[in-house]
Amino acid sequence: MGSAGDTEPPLQLQSKNVCVVGAGMAGMAAARELRREGHAVTVMEQSADVGGQWLYDPGTDGDDPLGATEPVRVPGSMYACLRLISPREAMGFSDFQFLPRHGVAGRDPRRYPVHREMYCYLREFCDAFGLLDAVRLNTRVLRVAPAMPTSSTRQWAVRSVHLGDRNEKEEVFDAVAVATGHYSQPKLPSIKGIAEWRRRQLHSHSYRTPEPFRGDVVVMVGCGDSGKDIALDLRRAAKEVYLTAKSTEEAMTPVMSKMLANHGNLHLRPQIDQLHADGRVVFADGSSVVADTVMYCTGYTYSFPFLETCGAVTIDDNRVGPLFEHVFPPSLAPSLSFIGIPRKVLIPWFFEAQGRWVAQVLSGRRALPPEEEMLRSVEEHYRARDAAGVPKRYTHDIGGVEPLKMYEFGEKYCDFRRIEDWQRELILSGIASMSQDMENFRDRTDDSENVRKGLQRWYGLAAPAQAQHDQTVATKDHIYMAAAEVEVDVEVQAMAELLVN
Repeated sequence: MGSAGDTEPPLQLQSKNVCVVGAGMAGMAAARELRREGHAVTVMEQSADVGGQWLYDPGTDGDDPLGATEPVRVPGSMYACLRLISPREAMGFSDFQFLPRHGVAGRDPRRYPVHREMYCYLREFCDAFGLLDAVRLNTRVLRVAPAMPTSSTRQWAVRSVHLGDRNEKEEVFDAVAVATGHYSQPKLPSIKGIAEWRRRQLHSHSYRTPEPFRGDVVVMVGCGDSGKDIALDLRRAAKEVYLTAKSTEEAMTPVMSKMLANHGNLHLRPQIDQLHADGRVVFADGSSVVADTVMYCTGYTYSFPFLETCGAVTIDDNRVGPLFEHVFPPSLAPSLSFIGIPRKVLIPWFFEAQGRWVAQVLSGRRALPPEEEMLRSVEEHYRARDAAGVPKRYTHDIGGVEPLKMYEFGEKYCDFRRIEDWQRELILSGIASMSQDMENFRDRTDDSENVRKGLQRWYGLAAPAQAQHDQTVATKDHIYMAAAEVEVDVEVQAMAELLVN
């Protein structure tokens, strides 16, 4: 036996060569955590900048407005008037808060800012932690597959192409983290006559501004949060906008009633029964309208066309699986992971927790359960969801079904600090306000005393920590700032409205 003075030998951490696919919020959160843990990181991003969905692209898939081709050519689905639906005070990285930039040109200091503010924040985060040198922009990943075995350790062959010079490259990595998001590949409904419709059809993925629809009669399939938000934007230019729902009774919520009462050109109808080549749209109750445009606000599907796993990871009715805790496929863990699969979670906070867990498992700081145990956990999760009547397509909906799981995840797997009570209160009060008045809830200022005290602490702790970074940003990266100014000028012309997430 050792003496009382013996100590445990220091943990020998491993450094892996990791490829992160995607430079959006999830990808850059993962890249920072992987680097912190000592891994070598390469981020591959097909766009010309970091940002993912927060990188606004006024272009669309012009000849494929339905987004029926996989993968879509334009990955961005952001529309010009989008404004966040979560408060900035609860959306920051744990050590780099989403502070308002008062008095800075092109910035929006409001609690629920326009989408470009989130992009600017991510750029600041990348700059503060020196992440941009790890990112290969304009680089599309063509194939991710197991490399030919040269040892007992699994590796991955990643083939990519640079979209500028079209040069292809294949490299081998110890691990791959897929962080491509889930708001790019449209999910389309099956409607009788959809192939015969000769007028304009598009998925909301291809919507940017209302001006192209000026004077149109528009029928919208789906009336979720984004559908209602786009309808409020469209009604400024369109002649009539018809929202449709499977059940008009269930859809007639307080917020819907207020929208219809406030705007005479907004209407609610039952779901479409059939589309006719002459422009008629027939609804389930037998009524009809002659429409110029049908827009599908029917959500998105997970899509990883580059990933080859020999069936180890599949997509079935928007369930990506099997994934242990929505991150690791048991038979391929830990060398393959997914960051950002869950829906309705706090971002980037949740992505940061996922990234830290992946980084620590790869280094050996933490261990995963045996493969059989992970599979059993996944199956138990499926059975519990089935028993609760949750459809398969909501497998990865955490915040909307099991909100406590969202807060417990990081604490359970990597000692990640929960958000504070006042932040949860702020989130819940915002959700409650949105359910009553979608147009004005973002501009309410009736915070509770608990929230006001929390905000005072938040500003007091966060602002000094980022002051030094602000000085650094002011004295370097002039090329980026100049480009940002140009983008602001272009975007202001398209943004005379408010914006939503």
